[in-house]
Amino acid sequence: MTYIIGKSCVDIMDGSCVDVCPVDCIYSKPGDNQLFISPDECIDCAACEPVCPENAIFPEDQVPDDQKDFIKLNYDYDYDDSEPGKNT
Repeated sequence: MTYIIGKSCVDIMDGSCVDVCPVDCIYSKPGDNQLFISPDECIDCAACEPVCPENAIFPEDQVPDDQKDFIKLNYDYDYDDSEPGKNT
């Protein structure tokens, strides 16, 4: 299981999650309107979830029904063309 960043992050990108992630698996690049968690790198530690001021981070199996499309967005994001961290 991985964690998913949902719609509350869109256009906010606070970055608190980036600061606490022990494996630097939260990505963005200039022009992005949200942060993304790499499902291949996430160790499911949940450090990011409680620090998000927007409550935008969910365990994959608990993503609200109206945000299920964010699961695909997080899986399909081009992590190879990005860098860990808040890069806006």
